[in-house]
Amino acid sequence: MRVIVPVKRVIDYNVKIRVKPDGTGVDTANVKMSMNPFDEIAVEEAVRLKEAGKVQEVIAVSVGPAQAQETIRTALAIGADRGILVLEEGVEPLAVAKLLKALVEKESVELVILGKQAIDDDSNQTGQMLAALLGWGQATFASKVELGEGKITVTREVDGGLETDELKLPAIVTTDLRLNEPRYASLPNIMKAKKKQLDTVSAADLGVDVSPRLTTLKVVEPPKRGAGVKVASVQELVDKLKNEAKVI
Repeated sequence: MRVIVPVKRVIDYNVKIRVKPDGTGVDTANVKMSMNPFDEIAVEEAVRLKEAGKVQEVIAVSVGPAQAQETIRTALAIGADRGILVLEEGVEPLAVAKLLKALVEKESVELVILGKQAIDDDSNQTGQMLAALLGWGQATFASKVELGEGKITVTREVDGGLETDELKLPAIVTTDLRLNEPRYASLPNIMKAKKKQLDTVSAADLGVDVSPRLTTLKVVEPPKRGAGVKVASVQELVDKLKNEAKVI
């Protein structure tokens, strides 16, 4: 069985985001970039399935600029077998889902494991859109994955607790934070990753139209929160919540 794991190059989660002075977007100049944390979890889970003998090949896929090769190499160092980079920048979730659909059909995979969302746009859309385009079953926010013969059992986090779903393969799974703890890539594996196969394609090669459907009008920082106040009694707190904040 082959598994595709999409990985996204994002601003590192430790970096403080800055908005460009003209409000056209986020400043990425000289900013540390890394793999989306949810995608790291997806790569780790796919590699664990391979180590358990349930998966034969793990393919890491990224959509982005040439620098995204570094992100793919990180996935290869973790344990993915080969990588594919789709050279397209600023692509929306629907376009990413269409590109992934084309690659899924080209590579004849039965399982796609991806992060539930990227920490830059927090859209939480690509996995669901891909499942709809392919007509496959999907299990989102996975906290446990068990791959069986022709099926996959996923425990997922919902508002009321945990839900366990059984899906027939092929299927789409999106990962949550509590699924696993990604391993650190060792130096020998980082060196080996440099020799692993990494192919580059374009949207045109895959026959996919990635024309944007949305227009960003302006990007602004969130308003600064006002200072808190101390209250002398519960009655005063209730009074402020009722009369000033008007939340009760």
